[in-house]
Amino acid sequence: MASFVTEFKHLEIQLEDIISATNNFDESKVIGRGGFGKVYAGELSHSQSGEKSLVAIKRLDHKYGQGDPEFFKEIRMLSCYRHGNLISLLGFCCQGVEMILIYDYASRGSLDRYLSSADLTWTQRLMICIDAAKGLSFLHDPNGTQPRVLHCDIKSANILLDKNLTAKVSDFGLSKMGPANQQYSLLITCALGTPGYCYPVFLETYSLTKESDVYSFGVVLLEILSGKLCVENIGCGLKVYVPF
Repeated sequence: MASFVTEFKHLEIQLEDIISATNNFDESKVIGRGGFGKVYAGELSHSQSGEKSLVAIKRLDHKYGQGDPEFFKEIRMLSCYRHGNLISLLGFCCQGVEMILIYDYASRGSLDRYLSSADLTWTQRLMICIDAAKGLSFLHDPNGTQPRVLHCDIKSANILLDKNLTAKVSDFGLSKMGPANQQYSLLITCALGTPGYCYPVFLETYSLTKESDVYSFGVVLLEILSGKLCVENIGCGLKVYVPF
């Protein structure tokens, strides 16, 4: 871990600065919750601007199963892959038990909040689809010199919207990397992704390809068209509306 922190030293942000920005992780600063912990809004100085700006601060909670591999993978991924339709990593903190990621602030939040809302016009919905597709295409790019990336958890909750409703793909903790300039598949020993969005072929074979991401994105398109999430909590279980 020491060598990793040294490699990305330019992105490191001190815990005391994060505590100050979030008023010691006060609940009033919380802007999101998920299977990783909580996301806070706060003003921080970071390497990209050198000045204070409003950022999103994701504090990982180990009790939710988010561990070191996912944390370090996200830092490595987002520091190497930059695109207008991928969320930007501005910094991180790894001090004591704290594992924190700092991102650009996407003021409109995640796409899943808007699916059933009349606030988005059909033109805006179309542009969001195109933006997200551009981000995913950049990760899958067969002509790039960098390793290709499979996101492995494409869903409407992982597509964030900035103040201009520009869509940005986020949450790369489960992503996998493969060789550049060639088709490839990865054999995985356990299921990845979110129920309802997973490619049925992957669930049968555990063989991961870019089609796995494409299928998940297709489910997102269906959600945007229907105005309804593909899965919802029903009592103690999940109800999935997409056949698999």
